[in-house]
Amino acid sequence: MLHFTKIGENIDTSRILAELAKAPELWHADRSRQRKVRCQRNTLNIFLRAPRKPLPPGAKNANDVHESRLAPAARHFPSALRFCESIAEKTCGEIGRATLVSLSPNAEVFPHIDTGAYYRIRDRYHLVLQSRQGSPLTAGNETAVMWPGELWAFDNKVTHSAYNRSVEPRIHLIFDVLPQAGCGLHVYPPEN
Repeated sequence: MLHFTKIGENIDTSRILAELAKAPELWHADRSRQRKVRCQRNTLNIFLRAPRKPLPPGAKNANDVHESRLAPAARHFPSALRFCESIAEKTCGEIGRATLVSLSPNAEVFPHIDTGAYYRIRDRYHLVLQSRQGSPLTAGNETAVMWPGELWAFDNKVTHSAYNRSVEPRIHLIFDVLPQAGCGLHVYPPEN
């Protein structure tokens, strides 16, 4: 596959799921992503790492902000953060943004491209935490079906979409890693 790289499988996600079970109210703490990003309107999310705010001078929006910070909810998810950091360390990279995302039953994330200087030079990872019937993700003309305990990297710089064909929410830990120069899986050269 050109747009997908399966990184691992049979990953123990029980600690992250236990963290989620202890703080279900956090799914509704920040609904800005669903309001502002129309393609994500069928999702709930919990920000763990987010763009630095306020935006630096010259930044049109958060897609051009490279620096990230811990979000307030991060303190509830030490295992999720450790996992993201461990992947960054294994790839000799630097952790960027991270969020837990719940896609509603029988709903979709509509086709979109993650544009901007931030995304262009980073790899996007999905760790599947919950997906009873598999988690189809389409990028370009390819579709990968991801299962719980699998970690995937994919090219979010091409048109991509997701669908939850289950009657239960589909939950992923989604995070970005800035790889060392020449080591990325799905990165593009920086724009001048």
